[in-house]
Amino acid sequence: MTESVGLQLSAVSAGYGDGYAVQNASVSLPRGSVTAVIGPNGSGKSTLLKAILRLTPEVDGDVSLDGRPLDEQRARVAYVPQRESVDWTFPVSAQQVVLMGRDRLIGWLRRPGPRDHAAVDQALVRVAMRDHADRQIGALSGGQQQRVFLARALVQEASVFLLDEPMTGVDRVTEELIGELFTELKAAGATVLYATHDLEAAADNADFLCFVNRRIVAFGPPAETFTAPVLHETFGGELLILADDGHRHVHGGGHHEHEADG
Repeated sequence: MTESVGLQLSAVSAGYGDGYAVQNASVSLPRGSVTAVIGPNGSGKSTLLKAILRLTPEVDGDVSLDGRPLDEQRARVAYVPQRESVDWTFPVSAQQVVLMGRDRLIGWLRRPGPRDHAAVDQALVRVAMRDHADRQIGALSGGQQQRVFLARALVQEASVFLLDEPMTGVDRVTEELIGELFTELKAAGATVLYATHDLEAAADNADFLCFVNRRIVAFGPPAETFTAPVLHETFGGELLILADDGHRHVHGGGHHEHEADG
């Protein structure tokens, strides 16, 4: 992992017209790192990810990538939304969904070429979905749908990956595949930022944890941030941690629930 800053948020606040869902968020994410965003339902996790790409109605503050404003280099960022926000009835195949990830590289007035189709095939193979390339996206299982959207992100040739609850509601095979992809992206120098409810997996697998509850409560390596004071400040009385067997266990407080808009 490099120490050079890739993605930097400076005093970012964002909301939906009835007040800010997340306020004054400042954090620097190194290139070649994986960061998990953790917080209770409604804490601003999703809003924070969307604010980076200015996908919320109100956004204040600055976001830069490699020292330049992110607005000038949006093509370098791939975003994977929550599965619940996608219209799975749309009549497109898995292959067509992945090809959409090439739009900015192809251009609006050009047709996909051999390089584009090769990139789509390689991405589908990478997420073990090549055999399902022609199936309508809504006919796939939840885990398969998530893999297709991961493939769409991969073909964008991005250097920053933002993923909103990528491991929620997926099977174990997909969960392990996502973990492997994170490792590969990190090794390639990408910056990965993903929202999750799985505190223990994040503490085991992410380089940094970003605890959020309307603001950034704590940011840093798991050894420094996965602590009782930080968990209490983030979740209040919603969590119970048991460590009698030497392992971390987290219970309660919507630990496995979905987050709607922040």
